This record gives sequence, structure tokens and C-alpha cells, in this order.
Amino acid sequence: MLHDIAAFLVNSIGEMGYIGIFLLMFLESTFFPFPSEVIMIPAGYLAYQGEMNLYLVVLTGILGSVAGALFNYYLAMHFGRAFLLKYGKYFLIKHETLDRLEAFFQKHGELSTFNGRLIPGIRQLISLPAGLSRMNLLRFSLYTALGAGIWVVVLVALGYLLGSNEALISEYLHMAMLIALVSVVFITIFYIIRHKRREEIL
Repeated sequence: MLHDIAAFLVNSIGEMGYIGIFLLMFLESTFFPFPSEVIMIPAGYLAYQGEMNLYLVVLTGILGSVAGALFNYYLAMHFGRAFLLKYGKYFLIKHETLDRLEAFFQKHGELSTFNGRLIPGIRQLISLPAGLSRMNLLRFSLYTALGAGIWVVVLVALGYLLGSNEALISEYLHMAMLIALVSVVFITIFYIIRHKRREEIL
């Protein structure tokens, strides 16, 4: 079953090309429960086969992620919290979900837009509290691109190096997620320490 799905995605992405990667990653970064693993890993495999350019695959994946995140950002900024709560239920965004996202954003500050891109379940929706708080657009785009970039590179590398070996991909994907979560902790600690030192100097 998984092999058939993977084969279908490889063929689909191969036919749609870079536009397909961009559109699918755009959707993945909005409200649709569409995992980036099923997009970028097959794309990495196609790059390994020489059917796509490795660097363009990574760049297109990042641009699609940022575009989807900006969509959520502007949606939240222009329509507000009430709108998200009213219509978000159709996309599994409940009141409690939005509360947790806002709490995460308040706790970790603007850095959460970077960290959030590396955390499953938060990745797609961290743009909402950023938009509600009207975070600086340049910083939002930069942090989002950095966080999305790390994840995209990891997924493409898995597809490029492991090909269509589902067992190895599954094993290393779990390892990559664990490394990403540990990185989030260390990056957050570094950010907090640096921020406190700046406050002491001022």
C-alpha cells in the first residue's frame, strides 16, 4: 500500500514538476493535513534519478512552505481570531488548538516561527499566532524560511540517499524528527540566554 502511494506521488510530482512541489508544499503549510514527507522525499528520489535538479527541488520546497505560511499569516492578521475560530473548525482548528498555539508563540517569542516549523502538529499552524500578533513580516519570512529550509533539506536528503527503501526512510525519518526536536530545545535555550545578556547590557 505504502509502496503504491509512494509510486503514485513520484509519478505525480514528476509530471507536475517544480510547480507541483510548490503547490503541494503551499497546501502543506496551510490548513490541509498534508504531510511534507510524502512530497519532498519522492522529490529527493527523483533528484537522485537525475529527473529533477536537487537544488531547485530544495528551493521550490522552501518557497512553497513560505508562501503557505504567508497565506496563514495574512489570513490571521486581516480577519482575526473570531474568524479563525468560526471557520477553523472545518480544518480541525479548535478553540483549544488556537489557545495552545498562542501560548507557544508567547512563550518562545518570534523564534517560535522558526522552532514551530520543526515540530509536527505545530508546523502548519504556527503562522496563525504570528499573524494575530502582527509579527514583523521580514522576520517572520526569514524565520519561516530557515525552519522550513532545514526540514526540506532533511526530507530531500532522505529521498536522495535512501531512494524508495520504505523501511530505512521510516527509520531515519523518526530519527530526523527527534534530532529536530532536540535542536529546537537547544536553539531556544541559546536564544533566551542571548536575549537576557542583551537586556543586562542595556
